[in-house]
Amino acid sequence: MSVPHVLLALLSEEPKYGLQLREEFEAGTGEVWPLNVGQVYKTLGRLERDGLAESEGTGQDGPQKRYRITADGREALAAWLRTPPDLTSPPRDELVMKVLMAARLPGADAHEVIQADRVYLLELMQQWTRLKEGEARDDLGLALVVDAELFRLDAVIRWLDAAEVRLAQAAAEPPRPSPAAAAVPQLRRLGARR
Repeated sequence: MSVPHVLLALLSEEPKYGLQLREEFEAGTGEVWPLNVGQVYKTLGRLERDGLAESEGTGQDGPQKRYRITADGREALAAWLRTPPDLTSPPRDELVMKVLMAARLPGADAHEVIQADRVYLLELMQQWTRLKEGEARDDLGLALVVDAELFRLDAVIRWLDAAEVRLAQAAAEPPRPSPAAAAVPQLRRLGARR
């Protein structure tokens, strides 16, 4: 998540104090993404240094200093909103690494790892669903966050299901002879040019 851009979006509404930005950030995300006030002021300092925001007055950093977005900040915000995030490389996902290592290590049971994580993810989905049926009904920001999390968790569970099928198929096949020391192909980012 781009905290600087979210702060610019909040500043685009009107000038605000750092503590106010933190409160609005957390309220706007249904309070599921806490933001440290120190991070807010550090980010505001970088935005100011880069000419994307400016402070009113000459006071020191802190709760008495208001910030506003600059014209360059509005342009940067507009560009961020129009530009899709770079998803060409898969993220380093701990669950994926756990399944990969469990499939590789002698004595490790990848199916046990998958089942334990599946149960945990289903419990999380139940918690998010209760939140959706309760607090999120009247809070658009929280409702959107909850929907995104439910879709993400569902996708992870579907990946676990697919991984389990693939592992079962691999276990049923006779082992293949390992090729002679062939060069390992490098994974490319999907959008990378050759």
